[in-house]
Amino acid sequence: MSPRHRNGTHQAATVIAIVADVMALILGLWILMYLLDANSANDLVAFIRDAAHWLAGWSYDLFTFDEAWARVVAGYGLAAVVYLFIGHAVAGRLRRH
Repeated sequence: MSPRHRNGTHQAATVIAIVADVMALILGLWILMYLLDANSANDLVAFIRDAAHWLAGWSYDLFTFDEAWARVVAGYGLAAVVYLFIGHAVAGRLRRH
């Protein structure tokens, strides 16, 4: 494999890992903002909430804990862990090839 091809693959792996990190960061920020009862009228809080809701659309209602905070931590936290795991696994696989 040529060094030029390997460099392009390495760059793609880096981009995938960074995207996964940003997605997990948004989800983590929302969990933190929810737990700290951030002002929902604030534009930044609303943006993070909406982005996190979109990113965790498949997992945010997955758990049925009695406490709302536990549902938020488990649902959004699961999405963050899955994005980190998959993103870094794909990036690692690209770097090895």
